[in-house]
Amino acid sequence: MGVMTKLQYDSHIQLAELPYFNVRDGRLVLADAAFGPSIDVHTHLALAYGRKIRVDLNKLHDRTEHYLGVDKPLDLDVYINKNFDEDSLRRMRKDLTLGSLSAKGMRVTHTAPNLSAEMADLGIVSSVLLPIDFPVLSRNAENYLQAAQVTDGLISLGSVHPYARKVPEKLAAQKALGARGIKVHPAVQSVAPDNPRAMRLYGICGDLGLPVLFHCGPVGIEPERGRRLCQLERYAPPIKEYPNTTFVLGHSGALQMEQALAYAKEHTNVYLELASQSVTNINRILDEAPPDRVMMGSDWPFYHQATSLAKVLIATEGRSAELRAGVLHDNAARLFGLM
Repeated sequence: MGVMTKLQYDSHIQLAELPYFNVRDGRLVLADAAFGPSIDVHTHLALAYGRKIRVDLNKLHDRTEHYLGVDKPLDLDVYINKNFDEDSLRRMRKDLTLGSLSAKGMRVTHTAPNLSAEMADLGIVSSVLLPIDFPVLSRNAENYLQAAQVTDGLISLGSVHPYARKVPEKLAAQKALGARGIKVHPAVQSVAPDNPRAMRLYGICGDLGLPVLFHCGPVGIEPERGRRLCQLERYAPPIKEYPNTTFVLGHSGALQMEQALAYAKEHTNVYLELASQSVTNINRILDEAPPDRVMMGSDWPFYHQATSLAKVLIATEGRSAELRAGVLHDNAARLFGLM
């Protein structure tokens, strides 16, 4: 059981009250290299739909505008989106919808160099980019793979919508460009995890040796249709039918963590990714889940990477050094070929 400590803060910068962080030039930085290295397996750059991306993904900005601002209060022991106030939620939704058509707003700062700068502050040696594509009118996987090719420390998964044309050929092409797996987001892509076309995609991923990283579980702030698509029982058929495909349950099932934990305990092809979970739930996962199949993620740029790093460091206090290193780094390095 991890050691409990203060979990509520008036702003993110107060995380420096923990022994893991200091403040330098107004930024949170890792206090000691001994608290790393780590790998963040859940990050995004700016996404674009409907037209060619207008954000320069290779441009460095003075600061990153996270959707949950670093000046906002932070409770580490709730599902993280419960920290949003109504104004922050409104701004985020606008930025993710209408903003995806423009080069304005917070998303302009969601670039590879800005992610790299935050990683350098926190001892994060690699981040995994998760693109999300529609059947047509989006090229996010292509954009992310290109950004990863020119930015040290970044790798990218691919994204092929189950209803796209020539799914096998597109998956193979993305693997050839460096994709280390495939991102599937049922709510955004509007396809249930157990949809027959999605099931076909998972089989091809298994044949190609590409892990599937799901957005997994309802989060409480998505539209009702997306919430229905992400119910945990809908993830059971692919997990059971494709034992040779590795599935990473992003957010560890979100608000249905208990069922995601049960899947990981029962099926050897299931990993849990911790982005957004509370310290209490992370402790529960570390108590019960296979220790070699749990990984840290942040969901950057929704949240500062220090939030997830703090939770894992808190939850692994008093546990073995091997467990901490596995969750922070080694499990992801093994899965995504970064050893």
